Amino acid sequence: MDDIVKQALAKWPNVPACYGWLGLDARGRWYLRDDSAQAAGPFPLSKGSLLQHEKLIEFIERNYEPDAHGQWFFQNGPQRVYVELETTPFIWRIQPDSSVVSHTGRAAVVHNCLVGEQGRVYLATDMGFGLVHTLDVALAAQAVEAGHWTPQQVHAADLPDRFGYAMSPLDRSKTAP
Repeated sequence: MDDIVKQALAKWPNVPACYGWLGLDARGRWYLRDDSAQAAGPFPLSKGSLLQHEKLIEFIERNYEPDAHGQWFFQNGPQRVYVELETTPFIWRIQPDSSVVSHTGRAAVVHNCLVGEQGRVYLATDMGFGLVHTLDVALAAQAVEAGHWTPQQVHAADLPDRFGYAMSPLDRSKTAP
């Protein structure tokens, strides 16, 4: 987390959280979801505006983490901006040597490879759980063929509970006591 964010948290510790305004799609792209995008439907049905400002994206990715309930957020100064997930908290990019880097630019070590009923490839890593980017599925297949990973079959609907993440903190915020 950035030092400036830590300082803002110390100065203003009780700023209310923000829900529904930020989404992460299955390709690791961030979307800003204003009032009209939220009114048009849930993420990813209504994605909103694709963020393209490089420095803003880098700031979000440096300050992206989960809370104790598996709800992923971006710490924007003193305010938590909870993230709506299309699939998983991380989107993995596979390198030619079978190493793995998250959509946030951090390297991870693969512990398990999973394949859902629709053929999507997921990786459980030392950093967390995520989906392999669609452009990298061939590299994932090469890692399997080389014996680096042994895929296990899973039901995609079971993944959030199994790996402890919330697809929609907004949904949880509406039902919280």
